[in-house]
Amino acid sequence: MEPVTYIWMDGELVAWEDATVHVLSHALHYGTGVFEGIRAYETDSGPAVFRLTEHMDRLVRGAAAYQLPLPYGVDELSKAAREVIATNELRACYIRPIVFLGTGSMGLNPTGAIPHVAIAAWNWGAYLGDDGLQNGIRVGVSSWRRIHQSMFIPDAKGTGGYINSVLARLEANASGFDEALLLNLDGYIAEGSGENLFLVREGTVRTPPTQAGALDGLTRRSVIQLLRDEGVTVEEANLTRSDVYYADEAWFTGTAAEVTPIREVDHRTIGTGQPGPITLRAQELFMAAVTGKLDAYRDWLDFV
Repeated sequence: MEPVTYIWMDGELVAWEDATVHVLSHALHYGTGVFEGIRAYETDSGPAVFRLTEHMDRLVRGAAAYQLPLPYGVDELSKAAREVIATNELRACYIRPIVFLGTGSMGLNPTGAIPHVAIAAWNWGAYLGDDGLQNGIRVGVSSWRRIHQSMFIPDAKGTGGYINSVLARLEANASGFDEALLLNLDGYIAEGSGENLFLVREGTVRTPPTQAGALDGLTRRSVIQLLRDEGVTVEEANLTRSDVYYADEAWFTGTAAEVTPIREVDHRTIGTGQPGPITLRAQELFMAAVTGKLDAYRDWLDFV
């Protein structure tokens, strides 16, 4: 990670090296925080943040769901994100807003812990590698199951819940895979360690529903709309492990991952082993939309 000059923290810009937290912060011990991942892209009209308002809205909703006090609203948070990008003179970047509990309480009752809000931005390339974006990645189904609705709130990006994803990713990498794929407790596909899954079979695109434990990702939502607007059939459906093995094409979506093809799952080649035509079209449409080249989707962009 390449440091930038400033991070927004609790209402003001502070130097990167001064954006620190106390070792007794509640969130450090118990995972009491929520975050978002957002990207800004370079366009002909300057930096543009992809679906900024919706990301900040999900951050606010996630904080409320986990009962974390949040002293800022969507508009204030969005303005702060734009300020971070402009002040650091970033043309394209990854943006990380986070709400977390600091000092003031220790123990499982967080009452009295001081809430903090920070927004950082930095240059971040292809999350799963440039080669992965072009040629596809190798994925392994994890022995760890995706956090369940009865245990966490899978559709809010709670910091504590992501230890589940960390375990899956470490296992996958140790086994020689680029990424993990998690099943839910019922054995249906949920998502990757930090991405939504799409499969293609006989021309129909399918993706797990949020009820299966998948995050209602904004990149996921965008790709569904882009493909449907092209006339492609896209369905939300419970998917099994065999559905993945039988797929003609597969890809992950996510803010960090963007649209990353999958060429292999559990040592089984997907389709031809190369990104398929619908995968490539999803990539092309998404990148055109986020870089301001598709007028029909310019309302997804918040220009800095």
